[in-house]
Amino acid sequence: MKSPRIALIHATPLAIEPIVAAFGRLWPEARTTNLLDDSLSVDLAAEGRLTDAMIERFLTLGRYVHGSGADAILFTCSAFGPAIEATAAALPIPVLRPNEAMLDAALAAGGSIGLIATFGPSIPALKTELEDMARAKNQPLKLATRTLPDALAALQSGDAETHDRLIADAAAGLMPCDALVLGQFSMATAARLIPAQAGCRVLTSPDSAVMRLKETLRS
Repeated sequence: MKSPRIALIHATPLAIEPIVAAFGRLWPEARTTNLLDDSLSVDLAAEGRLTDAMIERFLTLGRYVHGSGADAILFTCSAFGPAIEATAAALPIPVLRPNEAMLDAALAAGGSIGLIATFGPSIPALKTELEDMARAKNQPLKLATRTLPDALAALQSGDAETHDRLIADAAAGLMPCDALVLGQFSMATAARLIPAQAGCRVLTSPDSAVMRLKETLRS
């Protein structure tokens, strides 16, 4: 049986390496392709909201990779939830939101969740997604968030060490909690600097997403 082809659609080049590495560790048999439109994050920041035109661009990207033979699609930018949902509704293949699997795991760990993002527009999207999921499960939710634009700036300038350190420092300030969520694919490398704490799961998007896709396409 031919290995499934997974299309990875990115709004920033910073997301590519973490998800490719996660596939290499957790599901090397999968065939992955990468499609990048790095104007999406820039345009969202400039507009301050997700527009109909942006949603249409996501639909165009999804239809393109589906037509190219993708068996499933994973979007890797967390600030575009409604656009990804529209794409999922329009296509006959699995379309996974970047943090869907990770947020499921966070809620399974408990109702006290710390959430960190380095790209400001990701926080409202992630907060809404978590609240909707908790409501659907009839689960109480206590959510604390931190936005770290300085960490993103450091990573964009090539200073991954400062990026990871700033995230680890913020994580310490959000504990104790049941789950600590690193809300963007580009943040995954910081997990290694966050000390283990009893009763707290540190969750990253890439690993959670790869395992969810593996389960979905093998079931």
